[in-house]
Amino acid sequence: MKFNILETFSDGDVPKLTKAIISVDPDAKVAADVRANSVDVDSWLFAEEFLVAFYDAGYDVRIAQR
Repeated sequence: MKFNILETFSDGDVPKLTKAIISVDPDAKVAADVRANSVDVDSWLFAEEFLVAFYDAGYDVRIAQR
């Protein structure tokens, strides 16, 4: 699944984003693309389950692809 980050983020934000995602699914695989302001998450969970984790970490996101 793919999420679009609605604000600019940098390489320094990737660990924070990854930690937020892993808090929801410890087995999730995370790939952030800073240039595209997007994060790909490989998980068996529903995309909606990650929205609160992004919000709690301080990021406004939208689901781009399920």
